[in-house]
Amino acid sequence: MWILENAFLIPLIPAVSFVVILLFGRKYIGVERVQKVGITAVGIVWVLSMIAAVAWITRVEDSTSSKSYDAEHAQIAVNEGLSASGSSTLDGDLQLAASDDGHGDDGHGYATTEPVISKVDGWWSSGGIDFAVGTLVDGQTVLLLIVVTSISLLVHIYSAEYVKGDRRFVHYYAFLSLFTASMLFFVMAQNLVQMIVGWELVGVCSFVLIGHWWEERPNTDAAVKAFLTNRVGDIGLLVGVIILFGTFKTFDIDSINRMVGEMGSEVHFAMLMASIALMAAVCSKSGQFPLHTWLPDAMAGPTPVSALIHAATMVVAGVFMIGRLYPVFFEGFSIGTSSINLMAFIGGFTALIGAGLAFAQWDIKKVLAYSTVSQLGYMVMALGVGAWTAAMFHLFTHAFFKACLFLGAGSVSHAAHHTFDMREMGGLRKYMPHTYKTFVISTLALAGIFPFAGFWSKDEILLGAFAGQQSAYPLMLIFGCVVALMTAAYMTRVIWYTFWGEYRGHGHPHESPKVMTVPLWILAVMAVVAGAFNLPTPVLEVFGLESLAHLVQTYAEPTHYLNAIGLSHPDPSLWLALVGLGLAMAGIAIAFMYFWRNTGPHGLTERNRYAKAGYTFIEQKYYLDHLYTDIVIGSIKKPIARAANWFNDNVIDLVVNRAGEGARDGGRWVYRRIDQGTIDTTVNALGSGADAGGQGLRVMQTGRVQNYGSLLFGTAAVVAIVFVIVL
Repeated sequence: MWILENAFLIPLIPAVSFVVILLFGRKYIGVERVQKVGITAVGIVWVLSMIAAVAWITRVEDSTSSKSYDAEHAQIAVNEGLSASGSSTLDGDLQLAASDDGHGDDGHGYATTEPVISKVDGWWSSGGIDFAVGTLVDGQTVLLLIVVTSISLLVHIYSAEYVKGDRRFVHYYAFLSLFTASMLFFVMAQNLVQMIVGWELVGVCSFVLIGHWWEERPNTDAAVKAFLTNRVGDIGLLVGVIILFGTFKTFDIDSINRMVGEMGSEVHFAMLMASIALMAAVCSKSGQFPLHTWLPDAMAGPTPVSALIHAATMVVAGVFMIGRLYPVFFEGFSIGTSSINLMAFIGGFTALIGAGLAFAQWDIKKVLAYSTVSQLGYMVMALGVGAWTAAMFHLFTHAFFKACLFLGAGSVSHAAHHTFDMREMGGLRKYMPHTYKTFVISTLALAGIFPFAGFWSKDEILLGAFAGQQSAYPLMLIFGCVVALMTAAYMTRVIWYTFWGEYRGHGHPHESPKVMTVPLWILAVMAVVAGAFNLPTPVLEVFGLESLAHLVQTYAEPTHYLNAIGLSHPDPSLWLALVGLGLAMAGIAIAFMYFWRNTGPHGLTERNRYAKAGYTFIEQKYYLDHLYTDIVIGSIKKPIARAANWFNDNVIDLVVNRAGEGARDGGRWVYRRIDQGTIDTTVNALGSGADAGGQGLRVMQTGRVQNYGSLLFGTAAVVAIVFVIVL
């Protein structure tokens, strides 16, 4: 319980690590040892996060036991009251007392969690408004703490070899620690202002690490593109926060969620406007259409950074924010009563187009990047159809197998002449057995093959779309099913080009060292077992372990919010799970027949102009980059550039030229009139006068005493005459 109340220590430790590495790493610690500081700091944070998880589970268990005891005695009192008075008034009062504030269960047999643990301190005051800083810890926070610290720790360890000898090794580990600290700060933010700070910090860290090798222009362009695209979405974040504050007069997240549940339709329009604005922020941060274009370019940074961004930090921030403020979105988009809404459509559409783009990529990291775009779309779609637990569960499972895939891509590049082009790979399963096996395991998890982790979380998303809340989401279900098939197909393509066939690259490929393969195996194991954290009850009843069912739902779901807005959970569907599995198997089979068996419409794009046009459309990323860069930005940039050039030529240059000409003409006038006409004339006249005077006096210097005497007496006579006349 102590760690839950002092959770601020968790982001503080990697933040201190950042300062220590940045200021003292090169000179005092040593370049070859700075990674130990970062790994130790994140290792300590991982342990604290595990302790926090145990403490939270214990808190929920104790709360559940206490509620069950209270409910039992309340029912006894009800029965006794009825038998004594025959009145039903006592029954209503005691039932309310037994289940007040979300106590008891949620109507589906799952224990509800205790309210959040919020610790607040004063920050500053402005305009009569007090701004606070603190921590908000609940099951969702604890779930993200596990994800962020686990992935970050493995990335820190993996990077020790992958980035070894890098020219900015110290800088890299410093910002890796800050990245971790920023995300941890974000997930336990107590209020919206803190959330904005954490949101921007992860953006700054991603900018720095994407542009880690800034000497190369594509890396700098990718970092700037990520930065500017996220600034577009941040306008929506600020507007959304302003609307929420204007409506509820507080930045406190817990208070806002509770008030939405209490006020409901009274604040529907305000919540709709806030939700639309906040969705812009989600689109930029979590790579949703139409602001997803920065995410594949972010692969310019070191591969471990890509793993951290795509699995546990930057891009999941948007999904987490929706989950954290879910009552706002639930009420704003009428998720409980609609069959389609903006969030669900954007998520489903993003999942579809992201999967399509993955087929036309040859860079293995960009395939995985578009896969992340697609899977993030899955999560947003799940939240849009009311499947809160399914979205958070998929975020949890996706973190492990996607991190494994990215680190596997880094392992391939590290050992195969530093290329990410799959056309220069092939046959690597013979040289890199550990990388190959872990990559296949994670691919099966991503494809949703039973019994790997992705199967369970993907199934819950499809179930959420099929059942909805009061009505189903048929279009979202179609999107989800099509994406399930496409995901399995494009990942099978990756395995074929990377690990099968003959080696087409340069150099001599070899397996990566253990410091890289051990993290791969840990992540691969999690890609298998992570699905066990939210298994449905019917699966575990067979083994008599039904008490272990729905762990994510039991311990992570904020039922004190979700019960208030009327969120329900559909019953598991075996046939829908089989449909999802069948689609994934079909995707693998289609890709297998196309690549392994060399069947299918090969060369179709060369024979059919429509097929060629379609492939070109996908290869050009739906021309969105062209739209943004050449049309939107170009149409703004070119007129502005022309206007700036005209202003430069006709205003600035004119002023500068006129000033120069005026200075030149003024200098000439001063030279001619003042310097030559006055000063030089006066000086020359004085010189001439002195010369003439000297010449006149010269004749008097004869050297004869009688001449000097005559002058003396003559002068004396003149002086005497003057004195006589004057006086």
